[in-house]
Amino acid sequence: MVLALLVSGVVVLLVLIGLFVFGLRRRLIQRSGGTFDCSLRWNVPEDVPLDGKGWVYGVARYNSDRIEWFRVFSYAYRPRRLLERASIEVLERRPPFGDEELALLSDAVVLICSHQGTRLELAMSEDALTGFLAWLEAAPPGQRVNVA
Repeated sequence: MVLALLVSGVVVLLVLIGLFVFGLRRRLIQRSGGTFDCSLRWNVPEDVPLDGKGWVYGVARYNSDRIEWFRVFSYAYRPRRLLERASIEVLERRPPFGDEELALLSDAVVLICSHQGTRLELAMSEDALTGFLAWLEAAPPGQRVNVA
């Protein structure tokens, strides 16, 4: 009986520590500012039907001339993807369709982009989209920027 209580207590303590680390990681990422919620679907073929598969929920952070994208459900402090401003080409903007509405946040807008030859989709709120497009257009002189 005592052993069962001890094991249960240790399990509860480990779960609480894990949740605390998730929260701490998110605070550390947001500490420098310039972050927004952004779901990502990487390497999407053009002929794929619109469905809710492949979306990963994350947090994106502006850092100079690139966007650092972090998975939300991860303990890694390093970004999972780095998107260089000069390499991002916006191809299309659309609302979520079908099962995507369940996989994404309620007010999300899907932005179809190309980054160094890789087709990707970013889903973010209208406000985050406005900031993202302004950031793309604010590239230093001489940089090629294509915003649809």
